[in-house]
Amino acid sequence: MFLKNDPRLKERRRELRRNQTDAEKALWSKVRNKQLAELKFFRQYSFGPYILDFYCPEKGLAVELDGGQHNRPDGREYDAERTAFLNSHGVEVLRFWNHEVLRELEGVLERLATVAAERKG
Repeated sequence: MFLKNDPRLKERRRELRRNQTDAEKALWSKVRNKQLAELKFFRQYSFGPYILDFYCPEKGLAVELDGGQHNRPDGREYDAERTAFLNSHGVEVLRFWNHEVLRELEGVLERLATVAAERKG
């Protein structure tokens, strides 16, 4: 198993980048090209069997943007398993609701910058 950017998931990562949600587009416009605290973020980055919405390898920080499906019992269970896997490999997961990103983008960016600053690089 590839831990990072498994080539078997390459086409799926491309598809997800081509079909971003509005929330993903909004956040990407603010974190791409080291705009946030000079940190390099990747979008649709695979780690183990999972594709992360955004990932900063320098800080071991994943950012997941969640829609309503994540609030169902099966979605919560899947997210918990995924988070446990990532945590076991030293990756911290920050989750934001899509509507949170769209309505409170500056607050999301502040929280992201704060958590990134607290993580050792």
